[in-house]
Amino acid sequence: MSTIAPFRVNVPEADLDDLRHRLARTRWPDELPDADWSYGISRDYLVELVDYWRGGYDWRLHESRLNRIPQFTTEIDGQNVHFLHARSPEPDATPLLITHGWPSTVYDFLDVLGPLTDPAAHGGDPADAFHVVAPSVPGFAFSGPTGERGWGIRRVARAWAELMERLGYHRYGAQGGDFGSLVAPELGRIAPDRVLGVHVNALVGAAMPTSGEDREALSEGELEQGRRNAAWWQRRSGYATQMSTRPQTLAYALNDSPAGQLAWNLEWFVDWDPSTSKQTPIGRDAVLTDVSIFWLTGTAGSAARIYLEMAPEAWGARPEQGPVPTGVAVFSGDRAIRSLAERSNRVTRWSEYANGGHFASLQAPDELVEDVRAFFRPLRD
Repeated sequence: MSTIAPFRVNVPEADLDDLRHRLARTRWPDELPDADWSYGISRDYLVELVDYWRGGYDWRLHESRLNRIPQFTTEIDGQNVHFLHARSPEPDATPLLITHGWPSTVYDFLDVLGPLTDPAAHGGDPADAFHVVAPSVPGFAFSGPTGERGWGIRRVARAWAELMERLGYHRYGAQGGDFGSLVAPELGRIAPDRVLGVHVNALVGAAMPTSGEDREALSEGELEQGRRNAAWWQRRSGYATQMSTRPQTLAYALNDSPAGQLAWNLEWFVDWDPSTSKQTPIGRDAVLTDVSIFWLTGTAGSAARIYLEMAPEAWGARPEQGPVPTGVAVFSGDRAIRSLAERSNRVTRWSEYANGGHFASLQAPDELVEDVRAFFRPLRD
């Protein structure tokens, strides 16, 4: 079935009342008096954020923001797929598919859609315009839970190729961060005659050497960077280990406690040092909107499954070098090593930024937009 149906977010008020009731009845654990963030998410930080979620945060405001963007659903490979489709007023705009990661949703892209689709209205060149398609990854949010095994990187990329074909886009760019930084290059491998270029940020899989061939490709400085990255990941990888091995066990807790789901997602959303704010903090409304979407759609558990589904592709043998030009934007806190990135991607642009963070569309939207524009400028047909 290839029907494309309009979609609007319209959460029943009863669901919001239930969320607030559950937040009010949160059963808080103890915390060591000097723990701060060293054992995980700070209790004081989380209590304050839960209080705001229950009494100050306005879901309807953010629901309205989402509904300003045309949204649709369609079935691909037996799976419901939700997507934003923001068309440019410029008739010659280049189609661009953008893919989010975990624990994000398409809400993360709202601040970049305007500048990408209508650069003239945002001080840019109309020639840089894009028609933007932003799907919700299967298992996430309004795409709903996945109903069968196998929704890893390649299957998602194949679904995206079908989606763009269904929309009538036969030549397009691909962009992604986090999980999207794996899907976008794979889309370039699957449909190299359709994908004119791939742009990624928060590049996953290029932070540490995993084989002798990897190590031989690195300079001494890059090897040392890889060692630092490995030490950092050892301290932060607990969430990923759980989701890539036993996600169903975790799903029961995430689906029953909104405060617990918020704490779990904060493991990655708080990707700056809270005591120094070395990276640009993510606004609490953005964090709570993503978490609210997971909660209200009941997809925290199915979104966690993607780590198990993608594990053989993401952490196994390094994929072959993609055939299409690739741009990599490295923001503050990202850990991609160029020589590793080049083993799997035909890198033609490499940009480094002193600000931002892992969630560039939320933390450095202006820089991300300009980097995307600059990368695709010479590739436009």
